[in-house]
Amino acid sequence: MNKSRLEAFTDAVIAIIVTIMVLELKVPESPTFEAIFEKAPYFFAYIVSSFFIGVAWYNHHYMFTLSKHITKKIYWLNNLWLFSMSLIPVATAWVGEFVNDRDPEIFYLLIFAFWSYAYLFLSKALANQLENDGGPAEKIRRMFIYRFMNSIWYPVILVIMIIIVFVFPPIGLLIGLIEVIVNGIKTTPDSDQLDEFID
Repeated sequence: MNKSRLEAFTDAVIAIIVTIMVLELKVPESPTFEAIFEKAPYFFAYIVSSFFIGVAWYNHHYMFTLSKHITKKIYWLNNLWLFSMSLIPVATAWVGEFVNDRDPEIFYLLIFAFWSYAYLFLSKALANQLENDGGPAEKIRRMFIYRFMNSIWYPVILVIMIIIVFVFPPIGLLIGLIEVIVNGIKTTPDSDQLDEFID
C-alpha cells in the first residue's frame, strides 16, 4: 500500500476527531466569568485530550517517516489505533461533564489504555517490518513512549491510576495530563530532523 495514502487518511481522521472535541465546547449561558468557570472541567478535559492527540500524532508521524511501505497488518493496526482515538471525544465529554464521578474517569482511563496498546502494537509492527534495515527499527524501539508502554511500569501505573480514581476521581485527568506532558517532552531527539529520513 502507498504510505502517503495511509498518512493522509490518518491525518484526516485525526483532524475530524479534534473538530468533534472542539464542537463539544459550549458557549456559556450567561455573559459572566462565573459561567466560564462552570465549564472549567470540560475545558480541562479538552486540554488533556488535545495534548494527548497532539503528542500521539507527532510520534505517529515520526514512525511513519521512518517506514518505507505499508503492509496489510500495519494498515489494520493503524485503523485499530484510529478507532481507539475516535472514542476520545466521547470519553472527554463524559469526564468533563462528571469530573467528580468514578465511572467517567475510569472510562477515560480505559480508552486511554486501549489507545496505548493499539499504539504499542502498531509501533512493534513498524519496528519489526524495519528489522532488516537496522537503524530505523532501533529508532522506533528507542522512543520513550515505546519503551515506557513496553515496560512493566505501564500496566502497573494504569492499575494504580484506577485505584486512585476510586478514591479521588478528579486526579485521573491530572495524572493523564502529567503523562502526556512527559511523553511530549521526551520525544525522540532527532524527531525535529524528519526530512533527513525521507527518501
